[in-house]
Amino acid sequence: MTHLDADDRLDSARPVHTPTPATGLTAAGVAERVARGQVNDVPVRSSRSLTDIVRANVLTRFNAIIGVLWVIMLFVAPIQDSLFGFVILANTGIGIVQEWRAKKTLDSLALIGEVRPTVRRDGTSAEISTSEIVLDDVIEIGPGDKVVVDGVCVESDGLEIDESLLTGEADPVVKRPGDQVMSGSFVVAGGGAFQATKVGREAYAAQLAEEASRFTLVQSELRSGISTILKYVTWMMVPTAIGLILSQLLAENDELDDSIARTVGGIVPMVPEGLVLLTSVAFAIGVIRLGRKQCLVQELPAIEGLARVDTVCLDKTGTLTEGGMDVTGLRPLDGADEEYVRTVLGALGESDPRPNASLQAVIAAYPAHEEWRCTESLPFSSARKYSGAAFSEGDGTSSTWLLGAPDVLLAEDDPALAETARLNEQGLRVLLLARATRELDDPGVSEGVTPTALVVLEQRLRPDAADTLRYFADQDVRAKVISGDNAVSVGAVAAKLGLSGATVDARRLPAGREEMAGALDEGTVFGRVTPQQKRDMVGALQSRGHTVAMTGDGVNDVLALKDADIGVAMGSGSEATRAVAQIVLLNNSFATLPSVVAEGRRVIGNITRVATLFLVKTVYSVLLAILVVCSQVEYPFLPRHLTLLSTLTIGVPAFFLALAPNKERARPHFVRRVMRYAIPGGVVAAAATFTTYLVARQHYSGPGALDAETSVATLTLFLVSMWVLAIVARPYTWWRVGLVAAMGLGFVVVLAVPWLQDFFALKLVGVTMPWAAVGIAAGAAAVLELAWKWVDRRLPA
Repeated sequence: MTHLDADDRLDSARPVHTPTPATGLTAAGVAERVARGQVNDVPVRSSRSLTDIVRANVLTRFNAIIGVLWVIMLFVAPIQDSLFGFVILANTGIGIVQEWRAKKTLDSLALIGEVRPTVRRDGTSAEISTSEIVLDDVIEIGPGDKVVVDGVCVESDGLEIDESLLTGEADPVVKRPGDQVMSGSFVVAGGGAFQATKVGREAYAAQLAEEASRFTLVQSELRSGISTILKYVTWMMVPTAIGLILSQLLAENDELDDSIARTVGGIVPMVPEGLVLLTSVAFAIGVIRLGRKQCLVQELPAIEGLARVDTVCLDKTGTLTEGGMDVTGLRPLDGADEEYVRTVLGALGESDPRPNASLQAVIAAYPAHEEWRCTESLPFSSARKYSGAAFSEGDGTSSTWLLGAPDVLLAEDDPALAETARLNEQGLRVLLLARATRELDDPGVSEGVTPTALVVLEQRLRPDAADTLRYFADQDVRAKVISGDNAVSVGAVAAKLGLSGATVDARRLPAGREEMAGALDEGTVFGRVTPQQKRDMVGALQSRGHTVAMTGDGVNDVLALKDADIGVAMGSGSEATRAVAQIVLLNNSFATLPSVVAEGRRVIGNITRVATLFLVKTVYSVLLAILVVCSQVEYPFLPRHLTLLSTLTIGVPAFFLALAPNKERARPHFVRRVMRYAIPGGVVAAAATFTTYLVARQHYSGPGALDAETSVATLTLFLVSMWVLAIVARPYTWWRVGLVAAMGLGFVVVLAVPWLQDFFALKLVGVTMPWAAVGIAAGAAAVLELAWKWVDRRLPA
């Protein structure tokens, strides 16, 4: 993300517009600004248009190479030698359709999870789409809301805004009327309203949105690995192709058309043209599958990334527990009058226009008292761990009250903490109601308070949380519960869900990254974690080489979500968390995460499988071309032969294998893992095929000899390629065995049906050479098994 200098941002956002009344713009004012184009008309998503999708799938380097060769073959050879071009057209069409379907899925889900800010117009407040905001609109904001356009604060009720994602400044900034409000920042406490001074692409939020949610495959190890492979393929292909062209056109005395056809037949299979396509299709189908489960993937690499995660950091509230709470007990302290305590709690609930989940439970249990009037309020902050308010009571007296974490507001030796600890051990959440002796704006307002009552809250466990944690444990993914609540209480909740491990109070964690990383490796549950600590903990885990996912729904999770390798937000969470997360669970179900992990593993594992198929073909094609050039013989195949082989041993099987279930844990070093199998596979296939071809050249003579030589060479290459497919398809299931068998049957049909024999120019002559081809292929299969087993032992992934 681009970090702007704070002073530059402030200077560029100085308001130059006439202040809008507190009631907001009128309908006429809105219409006037719309007519002038002063609308925040930045699309909510920036997924690729249909034109971009078509361009990305069609205008590729390898499509250009194959396209030129296809046009040549249409002029100089029979149509069956041009089949490879039609296959490419079909594959490209499939890729476009699947990506278009994925785009529609993403866009429809984005509408469901779209941010709808509250805007004042004609004296009333209403939620509208971000694209409907106009210049000078008055926009209301509260805890968790993201500032969507640049503006100037016009109202403030303890408004605190976190600008760390823009300026790097960790501490929240208190905003008062007249202060600048930056788009891309978010509210951490209090509430207020601001007037829009920059909208559309002038606002910095537009740049953030374009960077945040895009239908791309950038920063993907899988995609970058394939790009690396294709780069090496290009380097090998260019000189080899030049040598083959010179060899076939200049060294041989055959007809020009036949020489061109065999030259093209040698070049086309060097291109792993379907590999990029299948990767895109696999990702796109993954998006569609997850979309059906109400999972919005805002960045496609997130599917792959979550599959590589080995540590998942869970926020308790909203992730392991449901958002709501219930007051289950009230325990007055030091003889406090319970009825008076109920009145205070009702007044505190009434004093906060944007209550959090804890205060909402208090409001539901204790109605407000009409005679009490709030004179000042202090909104809840995750950093403070308490909220407060000052009141003028019904009898004319005044008082100041705080409601928050007992272990933050009380001294360590206070007897009320012992009662709190007993309740926390039961997994209950406890708030302390305390009377303050200082003013709310005093930095030391929490010091020397008088404890008055303990409010006991019960949290609702998510019914699916235990199964999800069990899934992660089975998959060797470590779960770390990181919460701002009391450590003992969080530990009790984790224990109820079957999560074992040490419980740590984060206030005692070392500040150094290395020391913190050691403590994180040993502990499982961490309580009283501040928002900045969550971010530091993610960084400490990453420093140990862990791939970290962070889940959360509150504004206190934003910084950690942003820094984690994968951020997962709940759909009902704050606007800010949804904006920075790569994955949004629109159904708020923590149980959806295993589906995302499984989808990522399916994509990575299967693409690794099919990449081996494609690159074995590339390796043997390059080696065959080199052998042909060095031997000064005719290239053994026409394009139609390799089109048939590619379809039966790579194209059709790869499509099914790429979309099949795969629970194998994702492993790093994609390029190394693929090439360690592709190189020996390609070498063995090329050696066996060329050996058969040379033997056949000695065996056959006279008219039709070249066709007979080609046929037995094709048989050998097909059998070796089928063995590669059989190895890649392991472990076997009924459908994998059926897939391999069906491909073999397809080749038998071609050899058995006369018109297919003529169409593909395949006809086995005699008995000796066909059986010799089978024998050579069997020997190559045995060598292949030994070679890959040796690779597994000596070159572990």
